[in-house]
Amino acid sequence: MQKIKIDIVSDVVCPWCYIGKRRLEKAMAQLSDQYEFDVTYLPFELNPGTPVTGFDQKDYLTKKFGSEEKYNQVTSHVTSVAAGEGLKFDFSKQKVSPNTRNAHRVIWLAKQAGKQLAVKEALMKAYFEDGVDLSKSENLVTVTVNAGLKEAEVTTLLNSNAGLPEVIAAEQLNQKRGVSGVPFYIINDQYGISGAQPTDVFVQALTQISSEVEAANACDVEKKEC
Repeated sequence: MQKIKIDIVSDVVCPWCYIGKRRLEKAMAQLSDQYEFDVTYLPFELNPGTPVTGFDQKDYLTKKFGSEEKYNQVTSHVTSVAAGEGLKFDFSKQKVSPNTRNAHRVIWLAKQAGKQLAVKEALMKAYFEDGVDLSKSENLVTVTVNAGLKEAEVTTLLNSNAGLPEVIAAEQLNQKRGVSGVPFYIINDQYGISGAQPTDVFVQALTQISSEVEAANACDVEKKEC
């Protein structure tokens, strides 16, 4: 069975990354009888300047969007779109917009342990659906241990700089590739798909790319022709 390699650049606190995750998973399920998929998540920080303790989420997003009215419009819209993909976003539960570098370090650790997909899912669900404060190390430990990681390993990582060089290097590589927004999907190390595309677009793109035909919604990552 032909294998398709998919590297997904995303942030834990990016709502469209979670929506795109579901849409891609549905596309892969539709194509599972034709292809085998090798999926890896790569780090991206929407706001690397966030303090370790995080920001008040509603205040931060209200300032980002320009007004409370706009905040309500945007969060209501994204919650509705997410519901269409079976996700239950609840912005009222989430009080903290965290710095996500530690989360990315744990996701890096999960890759080494063969648990990355489960850990990525668990962290995004914790943030968008359960209102978990991901700025707190103890919450990162609880969420990721429940997803299959070993408590001692996660704790050791968070109490050290383990994974930090790897996360920084991955972020720098994606910047060189021209990735400036997420979600961004790199297919077979050659083609890129930008944004949380509808499932049928993913199906079409993956099918065409697998045949080495550039899809209408794809671009050459290395040449930055996006």
